[in-house]
This record gives sequence, C-alpha cells and structure tokens, in this order.
Amino acid sequence: MRKGMIAWMAAIAVALLLAACGGGQKNALLAAQNAYSGAIRWGEIESAWARVDPEYREQHPLSQLELDRYAQVQISHYRDLDETVLPDGNPVRLIEIGVINKHTLAERTVRYREEWRWDPVEKAWWIQGGLPDLWPED
Repeated sequence: MRKGMIAWMAAIAVALLLAACGGGQKNALLAAQNAYSGAIRWGEIESAWARVDPEYREQHPLSQLELDRYAQVQISHYRDLDETVLPDGNPVRLIEIGVINKHTLAERTVRYREEWRWDPVEKAWWIQGGLPDLWPED
C-alpha cells in the first residue's frame, strides 16, 4: 500500500509541475531533464555541462581536474525522489545518484537538488547551480 501511495503522490507532483509550465515549455522541460539525467547517468559530463545555465558556466568554468574526477566514477542509478515547483515557477527535483568509484568499486549514494530555469530568449530550460557534487564528504 505504501508503494501505491508514493506512486500516486509522485504522479500528482508531476501533474502539478507540468501544469505550472506552459504547454511547449513542459515538453521542453521534460526533454531537457531527460537529456541531462541521461548524460549524467552515462558519464557524458560535457553533454550534461551544456545543459547548465550559461551564466553559471561562464562564472564557474569546468576545469580539466573536475572532468578527470567525473571520469573516475560510474553512475549506477539516477532516481527522481521528489518534484516540486518554487513560488517563482522554477521546477525543482530531488535526485538520488548511485556513485561507484571505478578504482575501488565502492558504491555510495549522493542526493542532489536540481533547480531548472526557463530562458525565454533561448527558449530553453537550464539547470542552475552546476553539475552534481559527487564528493560531498571530501
């Protein structure tokens, strides 16, 4: 029964999220989220980085060291735990990421908050705040 309730609440959250977005925007949001989560899941960090807000990318360029760190891990899962819409209309997702160190094969779980912003000029959704921090304990 608990799983059914969680699935029902998740469906309502998604419906509210989509209702908060404009018609074309909701499809663009889903496409952007799928492309971003797929890029993270399959280790395509440069593709994920392209979905990050251009202002953030300009202020926080991705270094070769950071790219090398992402190359040292494999993602075992990327799960959407919760979705909500902020008062300003920006959608937010709470994500759980399974991270495997390729050298030690040790796995751990990291939680990550995605906040998305609609850019009316580019007609695109951008993730704010950069890539997920897969090393929060470091």
